[in-house]
Amino acid sequence: MNTQIVSTERSIFFPKFSLSSTSENRIQENGVEVEGKVKTKLLSMWNNVKYGMKLKTNFSKESPVWLLGKCYRRIESPSSDITELGTDVAAIQSQTDILNPDDEGFEGFKKDFITKLWLTYRREFPILNGSNYSSDCGWGCMLRSGQMLIAQGLISHFLGRDWRWLPDVTKAPCIQSITHRKIIKWFGDKPSLNSPLSIHTLVTLGEAAGKKAGDWYGPGFVAHLFRQAFKLASNDNYEFDSISVYVAQDCSVYIRDVLDECTLKNDKWRSLILLIPVRLGAEKFNSIYAPCLTTLFSLKQCIGIIGGRPKHSLYFVGYQDDKLIHLDPHYCQEVVDVWAPDFPTTSFHCRSPRKLHISKMDPSCCIGFYCATKQDFFYLIETVQPLVVPPSRSGSGNEYPMFIFCDGHSKDAQVTPKRLPPQDLEYSIDSNDSDMETEAFEIL
Repeated sequence: MNTQIVSTERSIFFPKFSLSSTSENRIQENGVEVEGKVKTKLLSMWNNVKYGMKLKTNFSKESPVWLLGKCYRRIESPSSDITELGTDVAAIQSQTDILNPDDEGFEGFKKDFITKLWLTYRREFPILNGSNYSSDCGWGCMLRSGQMLIAQGLISHFLGRDWRWLPDVTKAPCIQSITHRKIIKWFGDKPSLNSPLSIHTLVTLGEAAGKKAGDWYGPGFVAHLFRQAFKLASNDNYEFDSISVYVAQDCSVYIRDVLDECTLKNDKWRSLILLIPVRLGAEKFNSIYAPCLTTLFSLKQCIGIIGGRPKHSLYFVGYQDDKLIHLDPHYCQEVVDVWAPDFPTTSFHCRSPRKLHISKMDPSCCIGFYCATKQDFFYLIETVQPLVVPPSRSGSGNEYPMFIFCDGHSKDAQVTPKRLPPQDLEYSIDSNDSDMETEAFEIL
């Protein structure tokens, strides 16, 4: 919901007194500040009530669960046909009850899901540049979803896909724990060169394209923001020299552009986060792409998809049957000072997986892949191309793929590549903001 947090009207908390103009202005400013904080808290409470209405998600014991390239099957239970997760939407209580190193099967899914970084609305962070916003509650969900997608790419890069976060560990921090905290700091909610992927950085970068705090950000627009943020981050953070972000153009990945971006001196490879904005339908999600979309979650290079319901962004990480498993950024939490020693990390992890029927998905989304090596990139090209072509309904074999790989540079493309989606399905970051000004309050 595109809600202005701080009003510019005279505060309702202060009556009119006979004061000097300076004193009166100070009272008005203080009143506006107090009123803004009250509005922020009320909006946060409302979002959290909406977010927490459904506290349990059901998982079938018969069907496998796919989570970013890994498959989990529930161990047979004689007492129940379903398992229920997510009784604590705040993800702040002890999680030792669901973390058992000796467990396998579906317990592995729980450990894997909890490991994903959960980046949500925050309140009472430093005011965003050029605005009165000290919270992104109600409008920043796509930015947060993008942060989670990028965070998964960074975790895969620096910690590996098999790394697992273990809460309630009391032993001295290891190198993996230190790296885990460092990644969280990069997304810290403050304007800092040491937090190059913060919401403050993203909003500032968006201003050059006419966006500002409080506006709706589409998935393709967010992808380009992160590409810019990575380039800037490498100026002050050496860790970003080893990884690059490439954003596909018009559903096309130009292979030579990627090789130029990622090939360093002596033929060394800079790891790749590949972001592909697509539109899978006109007004609604086209069901013909459903099997293509879910199959992507079986690829080891997949780091997720940002999209969601219309005007309600989510970060999709897997699926079971015809429902997508996701992390929801709409839970508003207090800002965490990630620069304090041993800052708490529990609020950055969620134990409440949610599901959304794939038919309810918004057609605009952005697909993410991580390729650690050049071989991974070529393997992705070879593997994914037949998977993104939907099954033919007419038998003609002329269905449009979700996206394509083109051999060459984008600057040399003289004509539109073959088999691109028709014009009415092309993704555009210049979407009509008037259709996205409000976020519908729907019970999850």
